[in-house]
Amino acid sequence: MDDHRPSGPADWPADLCAWAGGLALAITIGPDRPSLLTAGAAIVLAAAAHTAIAWPVHLYRRRYGHGTLPELRALALTVAATGGLLWVAGVAPAAVAGVGAMATLLAMVTGRAAGRLRRERRLRVAPSAQAVPVLVYGAGAAGHRLLRSMAHDPHCRYRPVGIVDDDPAKQNLRVEGVAVLGGRASLAAALARTGAEVVIFAIRADDGALLRDVRAVTTAARRDLKILPSIDESLDGPVGVAEIRDVQLSDLLGRRQIDTDLAAIGDYLAGRRVLVTGAGGSIGSELCRQLHRFGPAELMMLDRDESALHAVQLSIHGRALLDSPELILADLRDAGSIAAVFAERRPEVVFHAAALKHLTLLERHPAEALQTNVLGTLNVLSAAAAVGVERFVNISTDKAANPISVLGYTKRITERLTAHRSTVAAGTFLNVRFGNVLGSRGSVVTAFQAQIAAGGPVTVTDPDVTRFMMTVQEAVQLVIQAAALGAGGEALVLDMGTPVRIDDLAHQLAAQAERPVDFVYTGLRDGEKLHEELFGAGEIDLRPLHPLISHVSVPPLDPSLALALDVRSSPAALVGQLADLCVVPSVEPAAPASAATAALPGVAPIAVPTLSAARTS
Repeated sequence: MDDHRPSGPADWPADLCAWAGGLALAITIGPDRPSLLTAGAAIVLAAAAHTAIAWPVHLYRRRYGHGTLPELRALALTVAATGGLLWVAGVAPAAVAGVGAMATLLAMVTGRAAGRLRRERRLRVAPSAQAVPVLVYGAGAAGHRLLRSMAHDPHCRYRPVGIVDDDPAKQNLRVEGVAVLGGRASLAAALARTGAEVVIFAIRADDGALLRDVRAVTTAARRDLKILPSIDESLDGPVGVAEIRDVQLSDLLGRRQIDTDLAAIGDYLAGRRVLVTGAGGSIGSELCRQLHRFGPAELMMLDRDESALHAVQLSIHGRALLDSPELILADLRDAGSIAAVFAERRPEVVFHAAALKHLTLLERHPAEALQTNVLGTLNVLSAAAAVGVERFVNISTDKAANPISVLGYTKRITERLTAHRSTVAAGTFLNVRFGNVLGSRGSVVTAFQAQIAAGGPVTVTDPDVTRFMMTVQEAVQLVIQAAALGAGGEALVLDMGTPVRIDDLAHQLAAQAERPVDFVYTGLRDGEKLHEELFGAGEIDLRPLHPLISHVSVPPLDPSLALALDVRSSPAALVGQLADLCVVPSVEPAAPASAATAALPGVAPIAVPTLSAARTS
């Protein structure tokens, strides 16, 4: 609730009366009393000058909140200028003009302060007897607004009984009548002393370490922990009680606001025809939702899963009749179908997010990974080049850096194929590489949550294993930003922050369960690394354009070498062949004429059998 009415014309008569009273006081106590006519002229001139000066500073034009600091600054400027004009005009001695201006300003400020105090008292409500007692962690700007919201909401379900803040300068502070009771070390004592049942975390920080510490104390005290939304979440409205929510895993891992260059993004997306493959997956669907906000001329969502297309259309438009041309049901493995889609719809920007991605399963079925991730990508690359796509973005993974798994091999190969296409096609073909996405379908987080819901045990491969983690919103925002910055043949590597110990992640999730669960350590599986890498051998972390985006060069790979792979080879032989294509030889062998022709722009590559294809999560 806003307790500041705007300053407007209704304040003007009172301010003129303040001038009359201030000048009358100055004349009365002054050593030399001017004539009544001179005193009257001074008051009239003061009223006229004040009115004229107040207009350009918008003092009575509803620009400022009544009694706010910006209004007081404008008021002081107007009064000082008016007092100076009275002295320069010779209608009032310097002493009279100065004393009169100070008395006038004091009267104006006092009146506004009294009015604001009356409004605040009128708006303040007594907390409900059923309201839950809470401690607010953080006496900063967000904490102030939250406490004000609580004080002025007659239906508030929370009753603040104390504040905790680590800033020593705030230890004697009272906000809306609520006292600061100490810092982090005093949290447990403050909970016991006040009887608070909930702690509301009202600090916006990029580092989740503080939130984890606070959560540990509240959990040990058997109290609930709530949190205010992040900056991005609260952009559409003011901070208030309604925005308080439960702590999410992404909060515990740390929150950050990404500095997005909206102008650069708008230049290459607004008014363009944009196509997303794998549009029904976790990455693809979030891409579609965010791309839709930039106003493309047409957003085409391609997937082979009709239910996934239904879900993404519903999330964007609030309805999903499946009768819109924006939905394209097609399979990457069908080269003819993909070529026909591109020829008919002629996209200008393509985000390629479709792929098989489950590492362990692909170790057992490398032929499936080859057909979807490698040959399917070649189909999309060829179709894109044939219609003159301006910008092509291949979504890669950190497992492509120094790969040791089938998933890593195939994604590294697609990076190299995309780099090759940039050397023979007119458009910009680039890659974006990042790590695990929190909450994506089939991710470790969803697996842990399912195991905890079932009562355990929770299975962790190794207690020391770490992974890079990022929310899907952060990942996609940086993907879109990276696509605006990248040059052809590059891999743009997103800054994933500090790697997260998966064992810690599992225990943080388990701590939210109603009952304890057991943990089982199974050991690393084939193709898994103890610690993932974002950069491969020889790649240098260079960030020339954006602090969270690194640019690395990718050596191109002749498509004929990928097309020469035989999906009927034994799994072991095929894995070896995939690994070989990730190695950059000093001189690559010349491609057979027929295969090279198939890889040229505008010529569809060899079709492979159409089987089910999955999406990047």
